[in-house]
Amino acid sequence: MARIILTVTNDLSFDQRMQRIAGTLQQQGHEVTLVGRKRRQSIPLAPTPFRQVRLACFSDKGPLFYIEFNIRLLLFLLSKSTDYICSIDLDTILPCLAASVIRKTDRLYDAHEYFTEQKEIIRRPTIQRIWKVIERFAVPHFQKGYTVNTHLATLFREQYGVNYAVIRNIPVKYQIEETDNQSINKFILYQGAVNEGRCFEQLIPAMKWVNAPLYIVGSGNFMEQVAELIRYYQVEHKVFLKGSLPPDQLRLLTRQATIGVTLFEPNGINQYYSLANRFFDYMMAGIPQICVNYPLYAELNNQYGFAELIPDTHPLTIGAALNKLLNNTVVYEQLRQNCLTAREILHWENEAGLLTQFYSKN
Repeated sequence: MARIILTVTNDLSFDQRMQRIAGTLQQQGHEVTLVGRKRRQSIPLAPTPFRQVRLACFSDKGPLFYIEFNIRLLLFLLSKSTDYICSIDLDTILPCLAASVIRKTDRLYDAHEYFTEQKEIIRRPTIQRIWKVIERFAVPHFQKGYTVNTHLATLFREQYGVNYAVIRNIPVKYQIEETDNQSINKFILYQGAVNEGRCFEQLIPAMKWVNAPLYIVGSGNFMEQVAELIRYYQVEHKVFLKGSLPPDQLRLLTRQATIGVTLFEPNGINQYYSLANRFFDYMMAGIPQICVNYPLYAELNNQYGFAELIPDTHPLTIGAALNKLLNNTVVYEQLRQNCLTAREILHWENEAGLLTQFYSKN
């Protein structure tokens, strides 16, 4: 069995995907270390079967943080004996590349998204050019890797000549009750990163016409703007910022929700060809959702039919879709039953076999 080091820039506590991956690999007999960063507001790490390490930095964001974290990560990697060094997304790829060359260790790339096409990157051309240079330099050196959907795998192959496997962000199957999401106190849930490109500029004003509260659970680089949007549209009485929750608490809240929200702006490859964790998380909890009608979501929904797809992200369109699910019990119950059917197929226990195969081959 192999020694594997997985590297991210978050603080590990709320990264359900990496907890699934690290836990699965550890269960298969590998010796896994998940490395992230320690922030001032970080909560204590929950016990896990794999090792967790958080590197403390003086800087918390911006170029200084990336430079400092990359140096600290490189020193950490050089100090460890391992069989695989795995970079999760582009922001840890340089120290992983350098350490793998120096230590003569196998290297892998786990692309959760198309990093250089995120909205927060695209709108800053100089920053995007820097990340593009890093991407063009580093990715071809990572011939082994995996990503989250077939379209991104095709893009990486066409642009960089790498053949990446596809391992989707699908949650672990867990027990739900018939009474879940049946509370008389209905509420709408957005869970996940509160970042640019997630349509908060459209979702917040849409809530003016919706007679149910919206809980926003998560954190990110757009939190201040979301708070300002809530004040500007005077919906403080029905839109609530809940912050980030540990996975077990988030799962419980999701099961209690009435409707989930999966929205992305169409601008940029990363948004248009996304396949978000929350899309599957709502399904696993038996929760109908509204979702953008982009190719990968449409492909799955055509097969399983557990979401209400909307043709655009105009506030009136979002509001109408939310009201439809709140008021049309026939449509709502059909979507809910389709969730219950889909969750028997779309769960991590089925997807984990692809991860196991990948490491057994490489």
